[in-house]
Amino acid sequence: MKTKTSSRIKAILCILAAAFGFSLMTFFVRLSGDVPTMQKAFFRNAFAAVVAIFPLVSSKEGFRIKKGCFGDIALRCLFGTSGLICNFYAIDRLGIADANMLNKLSPFFAILLSVFILKEVPTFVDVLATVLAFVGALFIIRPGGSMSVVPALLGLYGGFGAGTAYVFVRRLGRKGERTPVIVMCFSLFSCLVTAPFLIFDFHPMTLRQWVCLILAGVAASVGQFGITAAYKFAPAKEISVFDYTQVIFAAFLGMIFLHETPVLLSVIGYVIIIGMAVIRWYAALRRDKREAIAVEKQGSVATDAEAVMADGTDASNP
Repeated sequence: MKTKTSSRIKAILCILAAAFGFSLMTFFVRLSGDVPTMQKAFFRNAFAAVVAIFPLVSSKEGFRIKKGCFGDIALRCLFGTSGLICNFYAIDRLGIADANMLNKLSPFFAILLSVFILKEVPTFVDVLATVLAFVGALFIIRPGGSMSVVPALLGLYGGFGAGTAYVFVRRLGRKGERTPVIVMCFSLFSCLVTAPFLIFDFHPMTLRQWVCLILAGVAASVGQFGITAAYKFAPAKEISVFDYTQVIFAAFLGMIFLHETPVLLSVIGYVIIIGMAVIRWYAALRRDKREAIAVEKQGSVATDAEAVMADGTDASNP
């Protein structure tokens, strides 16, 4: 029990570090200024590709896609890249807390898409939480017919793209595909998609902009390694809710350094979405606890029956 508690604490600390890393990534992307979105996406993924090379080079298998995984990797790359580009577009045009929150709708999109892609049946709590989370998103998007809603809708698609990509990553995990291969394919695909924009419409960058984009890549890598380490120490169902602290970190960075104060309707949206994530997390823990107790009782009954058989007696005939 003590070891399990220690591992959970380590997992929570790692996921908090990851959330801070990803919030710093969005902060540095925003701080890099008027660099085109595609250029920002290229440099962020080029850095991730470099980081992903090292575990592949040091492994015996090298870079090799497992049989039957190519289609899932292609779809993971397509949705992940389009979601990332839309997220970066939203970061440049919305408050970074709003952009982060819309991106954090990805787990709720994943619930819906898992029904069709993974054939998983969601619980009533999952369905209710998803519906209410999208209601919370309306408070952030605030549709009113103005052009300002476009970045918010693209930010919403960023969450959809990320959620869809996560579902395909889960399916790849079931097929035994390695994480560095998935990361490398995604990074290379994103670089190939954004490279033409870089070649034909390169925006000269100042030293400050170069530093900001390099730091965005470093922060994203910290986030990625933090998430990976966290899920090694504890399962996602126990710690995933702590990932929403990314929105809180982003809000503080926006207020302190960018003078951004989320409007009241956005804050209401944050509370609804994070609240639904907490409810799902708590319901999942209670469900797992009930199942564990049921399994333990079944094991106890089976042990008693074996003891009776070993004794040669019949409890129904004393």
